Amino acid sequence: MTQSDIQKELKIVLADTFVLYFKTHAFHWNVTGPRFRSLHGMFEEQYTEMWKATDEIAERIRTIGAFTGNNPSDIMKDATLDHVSQTPDANEMIKMLANDNREIVKSLKKAAEVAVENDDAATEDLMIERMQAHEEAAWMLESSIDKAA
Repeated sequence: MTQSDIQKELKIVLADTFVLYFKTHAFHWNVTGPRFRSLHGMFEEQYTEMWKATDEIAERIRTIGAFTGNNPSDIMKDATLDHVSQTPDANEMIKMLANDNREIVKSLKKAAEVAVENDDAATEDLMIERMQAHEEAAWMLESSIDKAA
C-alpha cells in the first residue's frame, strides 16, 4: 500500500460522507408525520455534524498531497452509498439513514486499515473518530424506528 492508496480510500470516505450528508439534509427538509419535530431536529444535528466532517476529511486529503473534486459530481463519483430519488415515509427515512451510517463505517474501516499499513496515525485517528460518530448516529436512528409501523 502507498500514500496514493490512502488518498483513494479518503476520497471514498469523503464521497460517502457527502452522499449521506445530502440524504440526511433532504430528509430533514421532507420528513412529515407525528414525529416531525423530533426527527427534523435529529436529522439537523446529524447533517450539521457531517458537514463539519466533510471539511476535516477534505483537509486531510489535501494534507497528504491530493486534491478533492471541485463540484458535487466529482466528489461523489467514488461513493459506495446510493442516492435517493423519492421521498420515503418517516420510518423508511430512519431505516435508510441508519443503514447508510452502518455502511459508511465499512469505508472508514478500510481507510483506517490502509492508514495503519502506511504508518499514518493522523488519518487512522480521523477515521476512528468518524466511525464513532456514525455508529452513534446509527444507534440513535435505530432507537427511533417505530416498530408498530
